[in-house]
Amino acid sequence: MIKIFTTRQQKELDKYTIENEPIASIDLVERASTAFVQEFCRRYSRQTRLIVFAGQGNNGADALAIARLLAEDSYTVEAYLFNPTRQLSPECEQNRLRLINESNVDFTEVSGEFIPPTLGKWDVVIDGLFGSGLNRPLEGGYAAVVQYINQTEATVVSIDIPSGLFGEDNQANHADAIIQADLTLTFGSPKLAFLLPENAAYTGEWKVIDIGLHPVITEEMQTPYRMVTENDIVGLIHPRERFAHKGNFGHALLIAGSKGKMGAALLSAKACLRSGAGLLTAHIPQRGEQIFQTALPEAMLSFDLHMERFTQVPELAPYAAIAIGPGLGSSFETGIAFEKVLERAEKALVIDADGINILSSNPDLFAKIPAGTLLTPHPKEFDRIAGDSQSGYERLEKARTFATEKNVYIILKGAYTALCTPGGEVYFNNSGNPGMATAGSGDVLTGVLLGLLAHGYPAEHAALLGVYLHGVAGDLAAAFYSEESMLAGDITEMLGKAFKQIN
Repeated sequence: MIKIFTTRQQKELDKYTIENEPIASIDLVERASTAFVQEFCRRYSRQTRLIVFAGQGNNGADALAIARLLAEDSYTVEAYLFNPTRQLSPECEQNRLRLINESNVDFTEVSGEFIPPTLGKWDVVIDGLFGSGLNRPLEGGYAAVVQYINQTEATVVSIDIPSGLFGEDNQANHADAIIQADLTLTFGSPKLAFLLPENAAYTGEWKVIDIGLHPVITEEMQTPYRMVTENDIVGLIHPRERFAHKGNFGHALLIAGSKGKMGAALLSAKACLRSGAGLLTAHIPQRGEQIFQTALPEAMLSFDLHMERFTQVPELAPYAAIAIGPGLGSSFETGIAFEKVLERAEKALVIDADGINILSSNPDLFAKIPAGTLLTPHPKEFDRIAGDSQSGYERLEKARTFATEKNVYIILKGAYTALCTPGGEVYFNNSGNPGMATAGSGDVLTGVLLGLLAHGYPAEHAALLGVYLHGVAGDLAAAFYSEESMLAGDITEMLGKAFKQIN
């Protein structure tokens, strides 16, 4: 897994690398700048006009080194060093002298009035004004430079982090004083801010660049935040034995559906069976029999006494795992029956959709949620159970706290779905695409999780694998149908190919 370090930890990583590799700080700057240039050259032609903006600190040192290296590689480069206090970091001063003495860069040092260059849509700005150590909003001249860059049509590539953006919590930041990058090439590991929805307009596309930080400290340094990779997932998948039978892969129970919402139950049920459950029983209102028997003959059915909604809890003991919520509705009778499920469930449990809405209307039920339960809210559903959040960062921290205090797993759905564990860890998922923002996608995820739990995966492994698998299936569906045209059912149809791709 890819560890995600805080900006404070990033400084410690740099310091340890300098002291224990050992390597001079200026040489680490050179190494990072060389790695940046290698990636940059793969993307942008030498006919592109480059304008580099450098600040007074080590991000500025990177920017000046990058300007020199790109000029050596036959790019046409202009560089602006902003030095209003005439106090540069030692590394920035060294790279200023190198730039002046060793390159043909068109260099301007700005200590007073700044006359900005004209920037057009064919130009590329390299942003190196401020790095990840920034802890207060940009103001004055620096804010004016950022605003000028943002209002041009030039492509903007940020070094390590867009200038003005804080590495974690940006609630107190000034939105109009942050660079809006098209591409961010970040050093060592992703910044937590890159994974939060409020910062998408600033980071643009981002990619991690390896700069050779010391492996001992990166291995030993602890962080609750990690990003899951395909290599992590491959090792989780259980192989099937040659003489296995359906009983070896678990009997799942899905409690779902109500009048007008049987489609959600059906989507979830089909995804469950596509995810490897040996058997599935769907407990549904009686009105749903015909659609299920026709559309999914592989599922067994348990019928509620009520024609149109869930009011009666079936016997739970025979099942290896239970999911409740898709299309369930939130009537009074359904809420009473839902509470009984919480009281009686002794096996792995997934709560989604209307199950979460019932919880939000009845906070006393939180104490009855079985330990190790998976809850799969989207942001607004989570806000209903934990209170409104002003930012993705605040919501994420609430989800971490909720997971540890309630001893449950929170799968906070989004572009980088975050799994918050009872132990306080957060695992971000990097599969999936915006085409999955479509009705029923969450119901499919619930079915995938149920199928894996029934199969016998521990809750944490089921969550990690299920979210990643769901995203890969979504990527395959988008490739076939396009992001605009894909349906939730298309994700289910691609689950088999997703398993194959991961394997």
